[in-house]
Amino acid sequence: MYSGGQWGQCFDIQAGPEHIDRGFTHLHLEVNMISNIRHKSQRSHTTLPCFILLEMVIMAGTVMLAYYFEYTDTFAVNVQGFFCYEGAYRKPYPGPEDSSAVPPVLLYSLTAGVPVLVIIAGETAVFCLQLATKDFENQEKTILTGDCCYINPLVRRTIRFLGIYAFGLFATDIFVNAGQVVTGNLAPHFLALCKPNYTALGCKQYTQFISSAQACTGNPDLIMKARKTFPSKEAALSVYAAMYLAMYITSTVKARGTRLAKPVLCLGLMCLAFLTGINRVAEYRNHWSDVIAGFVIGISIAVFLVVCVVNNFRGRQPEHEHSHMDNLAQMPTISIPRVESPLEKNHITAFAEVT
Repeated sequence: MYSGGQWGQCFDIQAGPEHIDRGFTHLHLEVNMISNIRHKSQRSHTTLPCFILLEMVIMAGTVMLAYYFEYTDTFAVNVQGFFCYEGAYRKPYPGPEDSSAVPPVLLYSLTAGVPVLVIIAGETAVFCLQLATKDFENQEKTILTGDCCYINPLVRRTIRFLGIYAFGLFATDIFVNAGQVVTGNLAPHFLALCKPNYTALGCKQYTQFISSAQACTGNPDLIMKARKTFPSKEAALSVYAAMYLAMYITSTVKARGTRLAKPVLCLGLMCLAFLTGINRVAEYRNHWSDVIAGFVIGISIAVFLVVCVVNNFRGRQPEHEHSHMDNLAQMPTISIPRVESPLEKNHITAFAEVT
């Protein structure tokens, strides 16, 4: 930026017309160059489709990895040994997972369905409220992906938040399955399913350690499931869904009269997640360490995605939040040549002759 005195130095009113025309021509060329660069950056239609394709590839890879962990034997489970008559693994068998107070069908339905419904309803309400109040300043812009394709702010925000949530859900499942495969930690009811022959194994003392994979005589499928308890998948998925949804409600709902409603709703979601973990311990399906590790994984992934990826569910920042000095600092600087006046040349020559 130039002050009045600087402009007077750059364009002397007594300068010759050829000098002034040359300076304005140079200024015109630089302004056209900057405008052409901006025009090209705004008309670029290949950046967004490339990012979308890359995100789809990452999402597909995450889903495939979760599938291989969950439904195939690609990754062998670590066979962990045990001591004879070890009390930590002698709890009674609580029955199949479907007989649990929180069966897998109910848990997976809630973690997949409730956040989707809440996010869709929340984004629709915010969008309609902005249209009704004509609050276009806080509304995100419509993106032009081509000459005929527009992405509405409602659709863009909903897909973004749901996509990040789905990615975190599969990522949590991958972290949990990887921990279960690597550690091979035994369930509290492991010996009830293993049914080891202590006489054949020569168990005469409680301190004798059994490390053979053929020590068990029970159902191999149930034994394999009893070896995959650390960390607890049910605890990780439930607390991830609750944490993500609680942070979404806290960051998105700005209506008056919700100062007490938001904490009650968020704490209620977190309470349900913690009760799910406690139920796993009460039914002798997991140890306390399994549940705590699952809570840590779920909360960590949810906080990381919300804070670092979706920026606490914030949209476009209002323009009035930017100070005037920030706008000036971001403005492109234009170098304007100084036009020397013929009178200034004569004055300098005369001063040199006198001295």
